[in-house]
Amino acid sequence: MVAATRRRLAVVALLGLSPWTVLVIGSELTLLFPAGLVNTNPLQFVSIYDFFVRFTAGLPSFIVAWRTGVLLYLIALASAVSGVVWREDPRITALSLVGAVLSQVGVLVGFNRRLGYVALPVGTVAMLAAVWWYYWPLFGAGESSA
Repeated sequence: MVAATRRRLAVVALLGLSPWTVLVIGSELTLLFPAGLVNTNPLQFVSIYDFFVRFTAGLPSFIVAWRTGVLLYLIALASAVSGVVWREDPRITALSLVGAVLSQVGVLVGFNRRLGYVALPVGTVAMLAAVWWYYWPLFGAGESSA
């Protein structure tokens, strides 16, 4: 039981280290992580704080969903940490991760509508896979109530 809780925490933590969205803009890449974004030309990291607090002028409305997803992810991470130090409510963790995924749909659609942009949901798909693999069985899916 403790090993499974630690394994789930490790998976949720790794989701925060993977790029949620990979933007291909011509021959350049931009990687959207929960902590910020990485541009390849020129190579630079912009923290999410800088992006939303310092550089807020002219941001498209769909990009705000990225911030919402990060907040939901942090709730899921805190819930998973609580499972190691005390008790985890897997419903909170799973629903927070699903909420983070749903918030990223707006980001994907917004970027894919722009000419020359291709948004790939790398981490978003990984989050869904983690919820399905690690949390769905905890809800007793597949058991009949008869």
